[in-house]
Amino acid sequence: MTAPVSLFELRNVCLRRAPRDVLFDCSFTLSRFVHTAVLGRSGCGKSTILRVLAGLEAPTDGTVFVDGMLASAAGRIVIAPNERRIAMVFQDLGLWPGLDVMDNVRMGLEASGLPRQERRRRAMAALDLCGVGELAQRLPGTLSGGEQQRVALARALAAEPAVLFLDEPFAGLDLATKADLLRDVKNLVSARGLTVCLVTHDPTEAFALCTHAAIVEEGRVAQHGPWRELMSDPHSAILRAFRARYETTAASAD
Repeated sequence: MTAPVSLFELRNVCLRRAPRDVLFDCSFTLSRFVHTAVLGRSGCGKSTILRVLAGLEAPTDGTVFVDGMLASAAGRIVIAPNERRIAMVFQDLGLWPGLDVMDNVRMGLEASGLPRQERRRRAMAALDLCGVGELAQRLPGTLSGGEQQRVALARALAAEPAVLFLDEPFAGLDLATKADLLRDVKNLVSARGLTVCLVTHDPTEAFALCTHAAIVEEGRVAQHGPWRELMSDPHSAILRAFRARYETTAASAD
């Protein structure tokens, strides 16, 4: 079996923000076509890890590599975010309330240099792919939470990234809507051949979408690897709690 190809790699990354350190000696790899969850409790530093990977923040110490090339080092960004072939969906989604759905998606392509008609074609194709093409003329405030999530996802997919970063985008959704979105996202990224990095505090989300995880505790990567290995020997409290709940559910089903 061919070894996974590294897309992003953190090596001994630290980040300091006054008055405290946020990340401590973090190391792990995102491999091509391997969906990885960055899992941890609120405030543990997982979203900061995503920002460092994306090039939105430079580490205080350590290095970040993209496709084997130095992308960030201590205090400097070597490869800009728009050159890392990424797209991001944030928890607050970042939809412009005064623009309709079509313009929200097209705005994500403004810096692409593509002709206007091509931007519109890509935007419409992405909306159709995410099942919200009929909402193109609606304003975000008139949509349900699930519909807004799909619009934000369409904006990310329209950029045709290699890697999709998801920063807790499913928070606040009801269980049924969340389950539908997780299923559809998994199908979409598989069809597009994308690699996913999901930041979440919910192991159920992480397990549904990702095959691997990096467990973050108090600014450190406590464990990382395939789910099967992590669940067989959980060092972190969040994994132990999740395994206990999973085993209880499985026993009840029997």
